[in-house]
Amino acid sequence: MNVERMMRHNVRACSPWDSLNDAARIMWDDACGCVPVVDASHRPVGFLTDRDICMAAYTQGRPLGGIRVESAMAKKVVSCGIHDDIEHAVQMMRGTYVRRLPVVDAQGVLVGLLSLDDIACESKRSLRGATDHYLAGVVGDVHGTICFARCQRRHGIDPPLVSSAR
Repeated sequence: MNVERMMRHNVRACSPWDSLNDAARIMWDDACGCVPVVDASHRPVGFLTDRDICMAAYTQGRPLGGIRVESAMAKKVVSCGIHDDIEHAVQMMRGTYVRRLPVVDAQGVLVGLLSLDDIACESKRSLRGATDHYLAGVVGDVHGTICFARCQRRHGIDPPLVSSAR
């Protein structure tokens, strides 16, 4: 099973020079909690979550319209390819402790987004109403790994990175 089957297509993105207000508007309009950040060639250069926006507003003490995306985005981008096997994408999520992966084509251009939510939804999609227990287990495992790593960080322990990012 490949990433293209489960990913969200037609994902909106923002640029590093947009304001956090612009990014928040995308999240509001699309009912999502994140937005990939792309350069002029539509290649991912960052990733922004609703939490990033909140923390930037709090720490910088300015209105969202006066703060640029580049000041709040995660600058290390972990992505997967549109034709990658879902197991490869899951290993990347698990190994880098992320819940969402921008999906890129062979030229590195953003073509979609794959999240744990997408995998969880796919685990429930079946012609006969059954659950795909493998995919459901994957979601639980990756989520548990991410949560455990965050707990370790709170206690001053840096969890090791398990896999390399693209």
